[in-house]
Amino acid sequence: MPRGVSQGSVVPCQLCGYTQPSFLHVASVLYKKRKGKDEKKAVMVNPKGIKEKSHVVNIWKNMTVQELADAIKRDLDTLFEIFIYVEDSEEYDRPDAAIDNLKVIQNAVKRAGLRFRLASPPDKIEMTKESKDAFRRPPPDESELVRRPPVVTIMGHVDHGKTTLLDALRHSAIVDTEFGGITQHIGAFSVRLDSGEKVTFLDTPGHAAFREMRARGATVTDIVVLVVAADDGVMEQTKESIHHALEANVSIVVAINKIDKPGANVAQTRDMLLQHGLQLEDHGGDIQAVPISALKGQNLNLLVEAIVTQAELLNLCADPRGLVEAVVVESRLDLGRGKVATCIIQRGTLSKGAVLVAGTAWCKVRNLFDDAGQPVKAAPPATPVQVIGWKELPAAGDLVLEVESERCASEVVEWRRKEETKEKQEQQQEAIQEKLNEHLAVYKAQLEEKRRLGIR
Repeated sequence: MPRGVSQGSVVPCQLCGYTQPSFLHVASVLYKKRKGKDEKKAVMVNPKGIKEKSHVVNIWKNMTVQELADAIKRDLDTLFEIFIYVEDSEEYDRPDAAIDNLKVIQNAVKRAGLRFRLASPPDKIEMTKESKDAFRRPPPDESELVRRPPVVTIMGHVDHGKTTLLDALRHSAIVDTEFGGITQHIGAFSVRLDSGEKVTFLDTPGHAAFREMRARGATVTDIVVLVVAADDGVMEQTKESIHHALEANVSIVVAINKIDKPGANVAQTRDMLLQHGLQLEDHGGDIQAVPISALKGQNLNLLVEAIVTQAELLNLCADPRGLVEAVVVESRLDLGRGKVATCIIQRGTLSKGAVLVAGTAWCKVRNLFDDAGQPVKAAPPATPVQVIGWKELPAAGDLVLEVESERCASEVVEWRRKEETKEKQEQQQEAIQEKLNEHLAVYKAQLEEKRRLGIR
């Protein structure tokens, strides 16, 4: 038997050509060569033709077109060609245009053959330790503004026909559902007038107990419709409403209501308004006054025309893009839907999933409803909307700001609570110091009196 082989099965050997019953070679020359250090470190690139995973791109809401092009590593021309096949991307035609529609960003990344991952903006300025609060955005460029409906607040004395007027304008019957016929909350309604104009109305309470609500209604409005009964004239809450409107520096349109009643005196009502600082057009001023009957529907077209004319003179515009800014009109706990806040959108477009901060409360918008209780997908500027998803109820009158994430909202709320606690402690310290100074003043006076009398 040749050296280096062992007996095995009868198979011809292809290495040595030995024709006897086959043998198995055990020579070291036939062993597999051991890999060296360099061979072990070498990386085999796709040896079996396995398809590599596409690159993952970080995206975020409101990223600009240029930022998206940099993220997918394409030039602007290539990105604009991709936009041709992406729905709702026509308006993003500038490198600095902020893409507020996240679906457009996602579809553009997919068209580029890449995958995406939601992330925070890389160039986001980190909130400093001194302040973690959220603030309004800088004023928008005039080229980004679009026309918006006016926000009209109806104010006046109790039982002067404010809600009846609103019913007549929107062809409803709210007054029948209110306890005692008295409005006890701020109602926010979006109304399509017979003229075709869309107007947002706020119906504020006229009872003396709801003074703060009337003050809030005056601060979020563009036009105040002051309802004055022709038979009663200017009353206590009428004076208060005039004060709120003048203090808020908003336009006023006077509706002299109940002219169908036997004791109505329109001329006397005009004179009373003049005595309280309202210069009507009849007296050489610029405030329109329209005599109406909300119950009978008399002269309502003239009132609507006055409101629309005033809105056109104001040239009301807003920025519908970017982070949302709004104001809380009222908030309540609904048994079926939880914590609900009625908001008037002032800037941006509110949609489901947005994260909002208002005072020391925050929410991730779970659902949006209009004044009729119907769900809506988005709320543009000057739209009243009911927001559901609050962790805590915000206070009426609070400024609502959209933030980047839930984590950011938590940080803002925590910082505001600490600031409130710090402010309360400072106020308490000031009160304690004031009491101490009073005590020292009394003690020094008593001590001086004892010394004067020679008492030790």
